[in-house]
Amino acid sequence: MTRSIQINDQNFTMHPSRVLFWEEKSMVLISDVHLGKVSHFRKFGAAVPQQAVQKNFDMLNEVVDFFNPKSIVFMGDLFHSSLNNEWQLFEGWVKKQSATLVLVAGNHDIIAPSKYEDVNIKVVSEIQLDGYLFTHHPEKREGFFNFSGHIHPAIKLTGLGRQSVRLPCFFKSQNQLILPAFGEFTGTYTVTPQKGNEVFAVLGDAIIAVPLRERKNNGPTSK
Repeated sequence: MTRSIQINDQNFTMHPSRVLFWEEKSMVLISDVHLGKVSHFRKFGAAVPQQAVQKNFDMLNEVVDFFNPKSIVFMGDLFHSSLNNEWQLFEGWVKKQSATLVLVAGNHDIIAPSKYEDVNIKVVSEIQLDGYLFTHHPEKREGFFNFSGHIHPAIKLTGLGRQSVRLPCFFKSQNQLILPAFGEFTGTYTVTPQKGNEVFAVLGDAIIAVPLRERKNNGPTSK
């Protein structure tokens, strides 16, 4: 179940796969896929199931099939580490795409831009488009609404009996929306909302608006 949100008179759709779709531009925004991370950890002996590798590509295919976008913007940290066998899988996935692919480089994107250019992926430091600013790290810049990733936002929900659950979320403030991490095995950072923030949690196959109480703490910080 998706959830729609309007930002500066434009329409966006949040999807349970943790991506955001800009309807007017037919553009999918995906942050923090961290391809290669599973293989990187398995190489050094971590007990991570091999099927976690394929899960990322299955989710990417699900997003493309659902939205059929004209363009896909990866909002940084597309590939977690140096080249490993997941790069070949990624190349195979890219060859099947008809959408224009762009990478807004993040701190984990250490692979040479030429490798992306070889498969027709444009690498940029940021995107400015129609009053919106697309970056990897959250930024505040006058005159822009910022879309970003990087911190892997999550919200902690507490129920009866002190039971709690932490869910990945879309975290919105007045001039910014931070996307949850797309990739499997990425970890999260628990945000502390303030008055005026909006939080949309990913719960299974649904996006839910989280009622907030005013907190004294600041919101998210950089990882």
